[in-house]
Amino acid sequence: MRMNWIAGASLLLVALAAPVEAQTAVDVSRLPVDVNRIHRELRQYASREEREGLRLRYFVGVYGQAPPLVIFGPEDNLSNGPVPYGAPTHKDMLYQMTPQEFRSPPADLGALVRWLMERANKK
Repeated sequence: MRMNWIAGASLLLVALAAPVEAQTAVDVSRLPVDVNRIHRELRQYASREEREGLRLRYFVGVYGQAPPLVIFGPEDNLSNGPVPYGAPTHKDMLYQMTPQEFRSPPADLGALVRWLMERANKK
């Protein structure tokens, strides 16, 4: 029984480890790049090799500009904002757990001020 389980597990591992066949045919004419320009630039910047005994030197010409790496953007409020991917605050937890009808303020202070103003005007 144990040998059958080991054989089955090893067969499953071999089946999962088999390489997936990659797509080999790519229609270059449909790509949004100029292939002739790429070939021309690559011919211009060919790599070269120099040998001095056992000391090898390889020179590879790299061209192009890397996209800018923006770590902290303007939308990140690092001084006063919440920690990204952090735990919720106490206020967030209360908002999540309290039903909508109990989230409103307990008293309408505007109505209280109006009532006090009306009482003061009557006297």
